[in-house]
Amino acid sequence: MNALKSAAGYLTGQLRQIGLFIALIVIVIFFQVTTNGITLAPINVSNLIVQNSYILILAIGMVMVIIAGHIDLSVGSVVAFTGAMAGVMITQWHIPWPIAVVLCLVVGALVGAWQGFWIAYFGIPAFIVTLAGMLAFRGAAQIVLQNQQISPFPTGFRSLGSGFLPSFGTTGYEPLTMVLGFAAAAVMVVTAFRGRATRRKYQLESEPFVWFIVKTAFGVVLVIYVALLLASYNGTPIVLVVLGALVVIYSVVMRSAVFGRHIYAIGGNALAAQLSGVKTKRVTFLLFVNMGVISALAGVVFTGQLNLAAPGAGNGFELDAIAAVFIGGAAVTGGIGTVPGAIVGGLIIGILNNGMSILGVGTEFQSLIKGLVLLAAVAFDVFNKRRAAAARK
Repeated sequence: MNALKSAAGYLTGQLRQIGLFIALIVIVIFFQVTTNGITLAPINVSNLIVQNSYILILAIGMVMVIIAGHIDLSVGSVVAFTGAMAGVMITQWHIPWPIAVVLCLVVGALVGAWQGFWIAYFGIPAFIVTLAGMLAFRGAAQIVLQNQQISPFPTGFRSLGSGFLPSFGTTGYEPLTMVLGFAAAAVMVVTAFRGRATRRKYQLESEPFVWFIVKTAFGVVLVIYVALLLASYNGTPIVLVVLGALVVIYSVVMRSAVFGRHIYAIGGNALAAQLSGVKTKRVTFLLFVNMGVISALAGVVFTGQLNLAAPGAGNGFELDAIAAVFIGGAAVTGGIGTVPGAIVGGLIIGILNNGMSILGVGTEFQSLIKGLVLLAAVAFDVFNKRRAAAARK
């Protein structure tokens, strides 16, 4: 009886995270039924990953910014600007595309450093600085492209956004994808058990073992199922490998690295973090440099996917990235959020877009529904905080 009460108490405390995964499952099942099975068709799952990859990439950087208590409204314009720079470098300056990609990441870092300086060292709120950046870098993209579109790009560059890893099978399930899927599942299991062992060592573990097993098993089944779907189509999208590497790296940074802990500390209480010895200005500056690099990577991926550099690229990307972060469990006031949560939030946005498009829902209703979903997610977060505060009294 005590074990059941303990488990129930833990699950109640984790209602926000559990509700997020339940919402994802319900949305997938709903669209799977209403679209007559198209949602989980292998080709649609592959397209869903490729078409939403740049939003998921942006969400990884955005969740770090929001955890620190800031916001970045310029990412869509930076996507357009770095995509424009890639177009000019490759098609007009004839720079080899791998070098052009690296240079675009450097450009993104410089953009982030420019904005980070004004925010961290000059004390201007991030909302104002990045709003100015949204306007400035949109104009810069138009200037670089001279208000014209640039196309086409080399095959290798396009593969970053829409290509697949080499296929080693002509029938059945593509073996490389299956190997990667089972490897990812194995890493997930090992990481989960090692993390639990570490928390138990320091007496920080409160998660019931049964729930831990159920949660881990669900993740493993999900990874293998997606691998099966991809393996039965064209295999593994290259951008999925890039995205997976980013998720692993930034999850480790936010969970285990000093830099990640400092970001959480600043978001929780910036003054207390500063008094504790955290170099808040330096961390904030580096945070926006990182956001610039992430935005540049999203710009390269998006440009390669479209095989087109356009002045209007990236419109609204900042809204989708911010929505993904908040739907994924980040707190409006900062200090709370995770990289995996932002990815799940991005998937919810992507599945909503995909499912409503298949059903022929108009763009006006799509915007209305996504707005209501975002409002519901934030309202649920506020409700949980009030409930937790009342329980402590």
